[in-house]
Amino acid sequence: MDKIIRKSLLYRSGVEYGDYTINHVIGCSHGCNFPCYAFMLSKRFGRVRSYEEWIKPKIVSNALELLDKEIPKLKDKIHFVHLSFMTDPFMIGYPEIVKLSLEIIKKLNKNGIKVTTLTKGLYPDELLDKTNYDTGNEYGITLVSLDENFKRIYEPYSSNYRDRIESLKKLHNAGLKTWVSIEPYPTPNIVNQDLRDILNEISFVDKIIFGKLNYNKKVSEYLWYKEFYNYCSDVVIKFCEQHNIEYHIKEGTITKDAPYILEGHKKGTEKLFYTNEKVAIK
Repeated sequence: MDKIIRKSLLYRSGVEYGDYTINHVIGCSHGCNFPCYAFMLSKRFGRVRSYEEWIKPKIVSNALELLDKEIPKLKDKIHFVHLSFMTDPFMIGYPEIVKLSLEIIKKLNKNGIKVTTLTKGLYPDELLDKTNYDTGNEYGITLVSLDENFKRIYEPYSSNYRDRIESLKKLHNAGLKTWVSIEPYPTPNIVNQDLRDILNEISFVDKIIFGKLNYNKKVSEYLWYKEFYNYCSDVVIKFCEQHNIEYHIKEGTITKDAPYILEGHKKGTEKLFYTNEKVAIK
């Protein structure tokens, strides 16, 4: 696969639940069309020119050498390192990327640095080796639907949803910490589904992050989108509290001036959100 050289690798993230991060790949073969914020940002700054170029990732060939230089300088400032906000460390069909991701995690762990990961791919069995990988690491997947028709349109080249969940559950069953990012979560006019079906599938995880879908005009076209995200946030919070799961609701997901404001759902709300019927919230 194509390779690039970078001058630096570790940097502080501006993401609200992040610390330091690494993007050791440019591009992502999963080709998500939510749209993908990472692609939009990379195109804006000239890192890629087109969607076609984006889905043909390039690996940072000097990533491990950069880490050897940067870890000693930043080690005392780092609480954890996330892989990755601008790419996927375990994308399907690229063993070179998986291998490099594993080497990066191993190197960070050997320097006493915790790692968190997020993928729409599948986790390799190597991570089960507790002699090479810290048991304090946190492994996550993105999961916003169980509908394969939705996946075909919005996450065309990512892993199968069921396989993705089973990949994460395997790490959980080995005693490792796991989490799920339910973001960007679509409105019912994009895919008509019940959030609780997703939550029930991932009830084994240690943490759930929930956030709304941005940069897609279909969201605002949905009449009750503010109330919908307030309702969904409430569902996530109550589910997590009932199952002793840590949670984080992304900034901007809850709208304080919308009629439905985390007070327990009102009569007719579920019918509105899960059938697309135009039922007024009173």
